[in-house]
Amino acid sequence: MKLSVVIPVFHVEQTLDRCVQSVLQQQVADMQVILVDDGSDDRCPLLCEQWALRDQRVSVIHQPNGGLSEARNAGIRQATGEYLTFVDSDDFLAPDTYAPLLSLLAKHPEYDLLEFPCSRLQLSDSRYSDMNDYWLHGRAYLHTYAWNKLYRRQLFSNVRFPSGKVFEDVFTLPLLLRHCHVVATTSLGFYHYTVNPEGITCKAGGPELLMLLEAHLNVLKSGFPKADDDYYMHVVNIYMDVRERLGRAPSLPPHNVSPLRVSGIKQKVKAFILNTLGINSLCQINQVIHKVSSHRS
Repeated sequence: MKLSVVIPVFHVEQTLDRCVQSVLQQQVADMQVILVDDGSDDRCPLLCEQWALRDQRVSVIHQPNGGLSEARNAGIRQATGEYLTFVDSDDFLAPDTYAPLLSLLAKHPEYDLLEFPCSRLQLSDSRYSDMNDYWLHGRAYLHTYAWNKLYRRQLFSNVRFPSGKVFEDVFTLPLLLRHCHVVATTSLGFYHYTVNPEGITCKAGGPELLMLLEAHLNVLKSGFPKADDDYYMHVVNIYMDVRERLGRAPSLPPHNVSPLRVSGIKQKVKAFILNTLGINSLCQINQVIHKVSSHRS
């Protein structure tokens, strides 16, 4: 089996058929499609079974609701492909996406992870043998999405998505990179991400952002991938959002940020305040600015 595609399914009866059809029309015969019904109480369980009857490449897992991470993990356990990928069931693939990607992997068997474009992201053809370079200069920390990547399945031998967490992909990608020797990005293919106003990303509040901060703190504290000034300030911005919403946040590891090495005027100003006055003063100034802005609007 060349490719296993894991599709978590929960309350998506309006979009599931579009998603599955876009995967099955990829002109990849040697493919395993795993639909994981995560305790959905709408028509999704029936739709999954109907797809399994229509196409022998499709198999179905029914399990009690455990969340996105547990659904993906169930699919990982059943996957047998040399490569593994994920598709969220409210999204879909552009035609002729997987076949060119698999051809590229056949030409470059050294690639452990191949990232391709999506609605949020355009990519160039690049190769990274240094995972710090991919994380920092490739700015992978801004697009940790699980679904626009093909992974060598062995990367998941001892890695799983964290149960009960949102922003689970931010927790997981750094763990996978520890097992990667070569990562590549490509301009081939396209993943259509569908914005869901009711989704976690759009409705994230303090508790959810705290989990996002926790994921990045894991990276900073582990030292892998490494942190440069731009990445550290990215984490500082999340920290300030958490402090503003919850009134508290876990402490940040120290990092000597140079405003000269930070991109963007606003970030340079924040870095200057951080260095001269400290994180508490930066958070207080940020809250004052937000209050003034809200009164004006």
